[in-house]
Amino acid sequence: MTLTKSRIIDSVQEQTGLPRKKCDELVEDLLEIIKETLASGEDLMISGFGKFCVKQKKARKGRNPATGEDLMLDSRKVVTFKCSQGLRAKINGG
Repeated sequence: MTLTKSRIIDSVQEQTGLPRKKCDELVEDLLEIIKETLASGEDLMISGFGKFCVKQKKARKGRNPATGEDLMLDSRKVVTFKCSQGLRAKINGG
């Protein structure tokens, strides 16, 4: 099952008792902070959860799978995630 933004808002509301509108604003603000941080090229570490890193990928050769045509893929930035030891332990039942 996928965890949606709506379910996160519902969970925050349930755990805090705040009005849904306030919880919606809180989650939206948090996501905006995360997006702005990553867009600026900074890494984002959430203690006990993990670290989001912005990495630069070099330009490389690629192939269109539909036509088989060779092409060059531009360099780009990607976001990677490395989970914390605590999260890894929880996922693995520890």
